[in-house]
Amino acid sequence: MTPETQATAVIAAAGSGKRLGAGGPKALVEVGGRPLVAWSLVALAEAETVAAAVVAAPPDEVGRFSDTLGDASPIPVTVVAGGDSRSASVAAALEAVEAALVVVHDAARPLATGELFDAVVAQLVAEEGCDCVIAAAPITDTVKEVDGGGVVRTLERSHLWGAQTPQAFRVASLREALSAAGSLDTATDDAMLVENAGGRVAIHASPRENLKVTTPLDLRVAELLLAER
Repeated sequence: MTPETQATAVIAAAGSGKRLGAGGPKALVEVGGRPLVAWSLVALAEAETVAAAVVAAPPDEVGRFSDTLGDASPIPVTVVAGGDSRSASVAAALEAVEAALVVVHDAARPLATGELFDAVVAQLVAEEGCDCVIAAAPITDTVKEVDGGGVVRTLERSHLWGAQTPQAFRVASLREALSAAGSLDTATDDAMLVENAGGRVAIHASPRENLKVTTPLDLRVAELLLAER
């Protein structure tokens, strides 16, 4: 990869872990012998398109994250204070990014591979006029829209995909989208902000096994899958 096509990774790791019952930052919960966030750094080290990472940590845990990752990270890593929301954390981390491309990932997805990081970055580079490429998987469950009174309608699932991370962006497009968003509190991923700003978002098919650890059950499943590697 040339410098123009080399990406920096931003890892959103400022989650509190309340739903997981972690009693501390979710990203530092041990799974398979490593802190959750460390699995993402290992995968990034295996990717050919990523040169460094910026980790957005809880503001009062920056020192702890720096000590935990420190020399143990297989790629150069910078730890910054995250914000009050996920996208605010990404915006804070983006301030430390000098590359033209960035790949945003959730620390809570430890099963992402180096190949997946490379795939979304390569697709972004290859598709002219594309602002973002996201990992995603087709939804297999029947999806119901509900209100307080019950089911309103059943959605046609053949066109529905579940968004995951990593998500690769042109840095200029993501910065513009973050700036135009006003409030970042309601954004559930950063591709949503690019969509709202009129940018073009493409999909890279990813396995459902690239799960997000939210509950103790998710953590157990992730641990079992990581043990098979």
